[in-house]
Amino acid sequence: MMPVRHIRTMCNLYSLTKGQAAIIELTRAMADRTGNLPPLPGIFPDYQAPIVRNGAESRELVMARWGMPSPAFALKGRNADPGITNVRNVKSPHWRRWLGRENRCVVPFTSFSENEKLADGKTSPVWFALGEDRPLAVFAGIWTPWTSVRKVKEGETTNDLFAFLTTDANAEVGAIHPKAMPVILTAPEEIERWMTAPPEDALQLQRPLPDQALKIVARGDRKDG
Repeated sequence: MMPVRHIRTMCNLYSLTKGQAAIIELTRAMADRTGNLPPLPGIFPDYQAPIVRNGAESRELVMARWGMPSPAFALKGRNADPGITNVRNVKSPHWRRWLGRENRCVVPFTSFSENEKLADGKTSPVWFALGEDRPLAVFAGIWTPWTSVRKVKEGETTNDLFAFLTTDANAEVGAIHPKAMPVILTAPEEIERWMTAPPEDALQLQRPLPDQALKIVARGDRKDG
């Protein structure tokens, strides 16, 4: 059987170059369980990356593996599940089970990439950020512990998995990738709402950033920073 491939929809590459202190300040995390966190200029699907989630005792900064469990239909005839990196249809029963406060998280980032189609048919990364200095922000995400075969050579493993929500593209992202962009939270009150509000209230945040809120900060490289 062929291994399942990542579903290449959008934003399968982002960076995080700010340190733990900045993440903790923005997200109001009370515990840091990441150890030594180096700059991460290129985070790809199935990589380990930091998320902030509601822990048993307090909000905590932890490492998790990028890619939530795939729906059953996507795994038919497959022998591995590398995961789904971003989630649009939150009305699907597959995703709805993870929309409660206990499974919501935020995913820190400093820039994210979308592929631009070039005249020769090839694609090239275009990096977006909130400014040239790559200020810290977060994606609205979900997470879950899960046991599965991520890679055939690994066999069955148990991991904390995450993905982030997407929505309609704003003007800047839409010029490169018209279909979607990540759900981005920039203010502490938005983070609080995503982490603590009832699902129907929190999901009101599944909307694009205003036009002109993002800048193209780099092109062509598979890492930023």
